[in-house]
Amino acid sequence: MNTATVSMAVTPTVLSTFLSHYLNRKPLRERPTAHLSYDEGLHLIRSFLAFASHHTVEDVQAFTAQWVPHPQWVKVDQVEIPEAQLTKAADALQAQLGPDGIRKVGGRNWWQWRKPGSPLKAEWIEMKSDYHERKKASDPGKRVMLYVHGGGYYFGSVDEHRYQMQRHARKLKARVFAPEYRLAPQFPFPCGLQDCLAAYLYLLEKQDPTTIILAGDSAGGGMVVSLLVTMRDRGIPLPAGAILISPWVDLTHSFPSLSGECPLDYIPKNGFHHKPSKAWPPLNADEFNLLKDQIAKNAKLGQTKLMKPASVEMQQLPQDLAQLNASQPVDGETSSLAEASCISINLDGKEVKLKDQIQLYTTNELLSHPMVSPVLQPSLGGLPPLLIMTGGGEILRDEQIYLAHKCANPTQYLPPESSMYDSAREQIDRFKPTDVQLQVWDDLCHVAPTLSFTHPAKFMYRSVAQFGAWALARAQQTEIEIMDDDSISVISGSSSSSEGGHHKAAKKQAQLDGVKYEVGKAGDPLPPFKNHMIRQQVNRHGVVSPLPPASELPGCTIDRNDIGVVKETPVRRWLETRSQWDKRYGSIRTKIHKQRLKEMAAGYVGFDGETPPPAALASRRTPGKQLQEKKKTKSMGLALWSLWGSKHDEATVQREQDAEKVPEVKATAIGEGEGARSPSDLQKQGEHVARRALQASRSRSRTKIVKDEQQTADDDVDENTPAEVLAAKREGKAKQRDLAPPSPGSALLTPDYKPETGVTGKRPVVGGIAVPFSLNREADTASMITLTSVADHTGRVASPLPLTPRADAVATTSATAAAAATKKARDEVMDPEAVKKQGPVEPSQSTAAQDVNAGADYFGKVDGLETPKAATPGATPIATNGGMKGYSTSTTPLFTANGVERPPLETFVTAQEDLPVAK
Repeated sequence: MNTATVSMAVTPTVLSTFLSHYLNRKPLRERPTAHLSYDEGLHLIRSFLAFASHHTVEDVQAFTAQWVPHPQWVKVDQVEIPEAQLTKAADALQAQLGPDGIRKVGGRNWWQWRKPGSPLKAEWIEMKSDYHERKKASDPGKRVMLYVHGGGYYFGSVDEHRYQMQRHARKLKARVFAPEYRLAPQFPFPCGLQDCLAAYLYLLEKQDPTTIILAGDSAGGGMVVSLLVTMRDRGIPLPAGAILISPWVDLTHSFPSLSGECPLDYIPKNGFHHKPSKAWPPLNADEFNLLKDQIAKNAKLGQTKLMKPASVEMQQLPQDLAQLNASQPVDGETSSLAEASCISINLDGKEVKLKDQIQLYTTNELLSHPMVSPVLQPSLGGLPPLLIMTGGGEILRDEQIYLAHKCANPTQYLPPESSMYDSAREQIDRFKPTDVQLQVWDDLCHVAPTLSFTHPAKFMYRSVAQFGAWALARAQQTEIEIMDDDSISVISGSSSSSEGGHHKAAKKQAQLDGVKYEVGKAGDPLPPFKNHMIRQQVNRHGVVSPLPPASELPGCTIDRNDIGVVKETPVRRWLETRSQWDKRYGSIRTKIHKQRLKEMAAGYVGFDGETPPPAALASRRTPGKQLQEKKKTKSMGLALWSLWGSKHDEATVQREQDAEKVPEVKATAIGEGEGARSPSDLQKQGEHVARRALQASRSRSRTKIVKDEQQTADDDVDENTPAEVLAAKREGKAKQRDLAPPSPGSALLTPDYKPETGVTGKRPVVGGIAVPFSLNREADTASMITLTSVADHTGRVASPLPLTPRADAVATTSATAAAAATKKARDEVMDPEAVKKQGPVEPSQSTAAQDVNAGADYFGKVDGLETPKAATPGATPIATNGGMKGYSTSTTPLFTANGVERPPLETFVTAQEDLPVAK
């Protein structure tokens, strides 16, 4: 399986899709497939998965794990996770599994084993421009996204998904941390979970949890949910939030959408099947017993006859998989987990026992385990805010919609009655609901951001950045600066004229209905949560409308006792395809069984009585055989796919670079065009060209500030409360916070005080406003005066007036203190006529209290309005080695900055307004 064979396999699909797209446009008109790029991408992935099913699991893993070069504007660094973090993660998982879970898994140690020379690695992915900006500001980074890639738990890699991660990094101005976790079936549950938890523990040693958000797609999204539950239960600090893109959270396939038809999705409805190999499929109970009996009888290997195993056995068994898993083995019986891994199902009115392992991630016995299928957790409350994005056309949509509602309302969506133990009831009572934003995107496929070059995917990336910035700002209680991507014009501009007309009509209709038209650019505030949820339905144009009530959603109306129970339709589809594969590749499977028989006769290296799953590589280690990782080779196919997916990012980066350049203005010469128009007209022509160049540069990506606007604070209000009332309540709370007095003993505005800084990390914030200077930095503009500026800078530029009473008092005190230094300075600050009447003021008579009183004259009245009077820039006191030039008090000590004595912060005037003097 290589680029050439894959290209030959998918090329007919690409051509046929291109023709059918224009020949049959009418049925596709109102769906995402109306865009050719989406239609091609959907059919291309579907064709690839069909082609991959006729190759071995090892072939698919090797193809998707190839090295993919990254763009030059992306910085990638690889790190190794220390062994200590892996040990801590293993201890946490053992505590989470408990004795019964460890027994079902097969032991404590086998899943911690790794191939020799294969440490856990991870990649840091960041835009180079953001990296240089961080380094210049000495910023360690307060935005980290731990991304767990998908791939059905058994294929995919960081290289394959990097083109998606780099866009998340660009949109959020964040660093993405992606672990290369071990894949099934060679490393089944809980191997990958241990690796991802170790990666998070590694981050906690370098980052505050409030600076981290988790993200994952498909299987990675399901793993993120299990990680969050484990952190919650084990007392590990939780991240600021999590983003789940089409998470796979029910491996029992018990929800209605799995039994329906999903023509708009690329996930095969009959499950994942592959050509037989050593890794897959594993031995079932009949095959294992047959090989074991032949070894016990010392049968000659050359005369071994393997009977065709039965995949299904007619037998009366309970249909509830949870009850089946709860059955205990007979005491004294030693058996492989292959014998216990079975599923009971009703087919054609008869109870049958399914013996073959269905999912590659784990055995049939563990499919309903809460850490494998998180929808079966007793409670999903107590988690950080979640964004759950679901494709309305995907086959897994019902379980994802159910997951969102279960997180936000744990008491209403309870686990099956058979799982309601005392510990489960205690969890339900203890953990509060989780805040969830649920977005169901009309007719989109599974993990639509995979098609990053399509119009709907670009809206989805924007929504991810919007939520991620809000979660980080909320956790850090600060403001977050992210990209305000102005490329919506690019998204709309590339559509056809008919689509553009529908686009405008949809926008107009949304405005008439009072519905927000777009998902919103990155940085737009989230709407308020109602009952701990933001429920949105989004179409392919980004039009947002309310999601129908839960009573109308099939995923929310399913009987809780049916969750975790394998349904007839998915199993029937799986068995039909499996029968076809057995007929087609029966001889290959027989050869593999003979090889397995030789290995079993020679003996395996065990784990002190532990019983790993039959598919696990740890259960098939032969003595003296070294298992080494193969060196990665470059994949041209994945490189082209990544290039296609990165094209939008490359164009955006180029626009940013062009926008930073000063537009070149070509002025017309005086003699040019003489006789046709006057020179003044020609000069206007040059100015027009300059304006057009400037307007063209405005299509770049700019930045925007995101902050928490207390979306969760008003969650208890009635849904009929007017928006004006909610806004007034929120504004009142903000004013109360701003007017709150400082805490006792505060070191505000002293040399030892360390103020908060804004989003740039340079400008201090005092009294809720950013001061007009930077700390320890050269002045970039006239409005940024540093505290360490040299003493001979006598000029000061204008700065905005204080915006809070506390800052007003500080500025007024400083201004009057400086103005009282000399008669000339005092005349410039106060009314000259008043000064003549009062007489001169001796500087030595000034005190701190008099300075405050003198500040009352800083404001004059012009036509009944208070207006600040003029203050000279030269009034700023400057210290020299010989003493103070200007004003100083005996009670205020001096301090030294860069070898020069300077007044302390209380009396240091940074800037003054040069406004008209009141007459």
